[in-house]
Amino acid sequence: MLWQPSLPEVYLQMTPDALREAIAERRRTLGDQLVILGHHYQTDEVIQHADHTGDSLKLSQIAARLAGERSPANPVRYIIFCGVHFMAETADMLTPPDVAVLLPDLSAGCSMADMAQYDDTVDAWETLHASLAEQGWQGTIVPITYVNSSAAIKAFVGQHGGACCTSSNALEVFKWAMERKHTKVLFLPDQHLGRNTAHRFGIDVARASCVYDPRLRRKGEELGGATQAQLLASDVILWAGHCSVHKLFRPEHCDALRAADAAQGTKTTILVHPECCKEVVDKADMFGSTEHIINTIRAAKPGSKWAIGTEVHLVTRLAREAAQRGVQVRILSDCQCLCTTMYRIDQPHLLWTLDNLSGNLEARTGSTKPAKPRVVNQISVPAKVRELALLAIDRMLELSPNKPAHASSNLSNSARTQALVGVD
Repeated sequence: MLWQPSLPEVYLQMTPDALREAIAERRRTLGDQLVILGHHYQTDEVIQHADHTGDSLKLSQIAARLAGERSPANPVRYIIFCGVHFMAETADMLTPPDVAVLLPDLSAGCSMADMAQYDDTVDAWETLHASLAEQGWQGTIVPITYVNSSAAIKAFVGQHGGACCTSSNALEVFKWAMERKHTKVLFLPDQHLGRNTAHRFGIDVARASCVYDPRLRRKGEELGGATQAQLLASDVILWAGHCSVHKLFRPEHCDALRAADAAQGTKTTILVHPECCKEVVDKADMFGSTEHIINTIRAAKPGSKWAIGTEVHLVTRLAREAAQRGVQVRILSDCQCLCTTMYRIDQPHLLWTLDNLSGNLEARTGSTKPAKPRVVNQISVPAKVRELALLAIDRMLELSPNKPAHASSNLSNSARTQALVGVD
C-alpha cells in the first residue's frame, strides 16, 4: 500500500453539499481535458461525479478509447480513476504516455492484489519447478493472472508465457493454457476464481488442484502448504489469495434464503460473483462478472426476486434502480460486504486532487504562495514493466471474439482498445 499524505483540514471540515458544489466548479474549470472514472463499488457520493462507471477493465478500456478518439485540439490530459491502485495501473498502461492517470487516495489498494507480491511469485515459480523436476515431471507451468493484480504480477506472467484473464473470460484463457500436453496452470491471485474456473473446465478440483500459500512458504513450509504428491497430481496450482468482500458470502446464506423461500412459498434467484468460494457458487442459481450481474438485473422480469452476492454499494444501487420496474433485489448476506479500500476514495480526496490540477489549492487552504497547477498522485507504470505486462494482456485479447483482424502479440493501443470492447 502506498502512503497518502493527510489532507489539509479545510477539506475535512466541508459539508457533503459544499464538497459536491466545489467539485462541480473545479470540473467546469478543467473542462474536457479531464475525465473521471468511477468503479461500480464506489459510494454514491463519488459515483455522482463520474463521467463513466464500470468494472476495472471496462473503465480502462473507456479511458483508452476516449484518449484515442479525441482530436489534438481537444485532448484528454487527465484521468482521475476512482477505484484502486491496480485499476489505475491498467489505465496507465492502456493510455498514451501524455495522459496522466491519477488516484485520489494512494492508500486505495486491493487486498487481493496485495496477496500476490512479485518476490513471492518469483520464489514460488522457482520452488514449484524444482519440486516437480525432482519428481521427474517434464511439463510446462502456464501462469494466468486475474486482472485484479499488480502491474508487476502481470509483467511476471507476460514474461513467462502466460496471460491475463477477467472474471468473464477466465474459462477461455484457461482452455488456451490447457491445450498443451503436460500442462499445469498457476492461477494468481484469486484462488476462488481459479477453482471455480477449473471446475467449469471439468477438472476434479478436490483431487487435481492444490493451494500455494506464500505466507506458509515464508514460515518454512517449502511448497506453501502443499505436499510434493499434491503438486504432482494437480492440474491447477491456486495462489492463496481472495477478495475480502466476496469471501464474506457463505453457503449458509444460500441455505437460509432457500429455507425462507420454502416457508413463504416464494422464489428468489441467487446470483453471485465467481470470486465467491466454490461452495457458494455451487449453491447459487447463477454466477457471473460484475457487468453480467448488472445486465442480468436490468433484464429481469417485473415481479422477480433476486439475492446478489457482490459489493453492497453496487447492490444497493441496483436494488434502487430495479425497484422502479417492480424487481426486488437484496444482498445475499446481511453483513456489511463493502470494499473498504475502495471506500477511501471520497469527495474530500477528489476535490483535493481537482484543486491541485486547477491551481486552486492555495486559495482553498489560505496559502500566500502563488497559485500553481500540479499533478498529484499520478500512477505511472515503468516502461519495462508495462511492456511485459501488456504481453499478458495481449495474449488474453488474442482469445477475444472482438479481436481485430490485425491483432498480434504487439497490439497498438487503438487495436487493444477495439479488442477490449465487450471484455469485462
